[in-house]
Amino acid sequence: MQPRDGVVDFGGEGPPIVLLHGLMGRATTWWGVARWLTAYGHVVGLDARGHGRARRTGEWRTEEFVADVAELVTELGEGPAIVIGHSMGGLHAWVLAATRPELVRAVVVEDMAPDQRGRTVDAWRGHFESWPVPFRSLAHVREFFGSTGDYFAECVEERADGYHLMANLEDLYEIAAEWGRRDYWSFVDKVECPLLVIEAGDTAMPPGQQAELAARAPGGGRHVVVPGAGHVVHDDAPEHYRGAVEAFLSEVLDR
Repeated sequence: MQPRDGVVDFGGEGPPIVLLHGLMGRATTWWGVARWLTAYGHVVGLDARGHGRARRTGEWRTEEFVADVAELVTELGEGPAIVIGHSMGGLHAWVLAATRPELVRAVVVEDMAPDQRGRTVDAWRGHFESWPVPFRSLAHVREFFGSTGDYFAECVEERADGYHLMANLEDLYEIAAEWGRRDYWSFVDKVECPLLVIEAGDTAMPPGQQAELAARAPGGGRHVVVPGAGHVVHDDAPEHYRGAVEAFLSEVLDR
């Protein structure tokens, strides 16, 4: 695969492992996870459109994001991928598995539910617009976001007046608004590969859905709840997250 904007090659050899970030993130937020994942295969992260260094234009429908992932896996030319996604990335991972099964060997979903209909982005607007943007330094970013400070430090860029979120908030609102209008159970019902669902103990997702997500996947699913962890489980509880993923990968790669 030729290098291109929005793709981060973390290294490793073996089966392809593709990392998909959540809304507002970018591929480099996976750095800590990618370091140990390289023992299991060739690890590549993708900036979703509108994020990081990827293209800034929509469409913003789930199917368009999934097509971008399919293009990456095809370009890698290394066979079906293990696709690991956080939040939005988890949604894209299982929709890819449902629609392009030949490209996906297994899926890991981190804290994402299939049906959030009725939720709106209105509550988010006030929160995001209260941020002290521009941030004065990366230290300011880390201080403001506390336990997720390192994560958000990867998601900002320096401009003349300070640090700004790389993604455009209006684009993010449009992306998330789609989740409040449709459900994704029909895709779950077509996931024929092994599936691991890692749910944050302090999740904001609708209750019970992540357990059902694992139970309904025809390829066989496992559901793990990480007590006390917030939405970014791989940062909040990295050892617990790693243990769950490594156990899953050991089974998948032995098949």
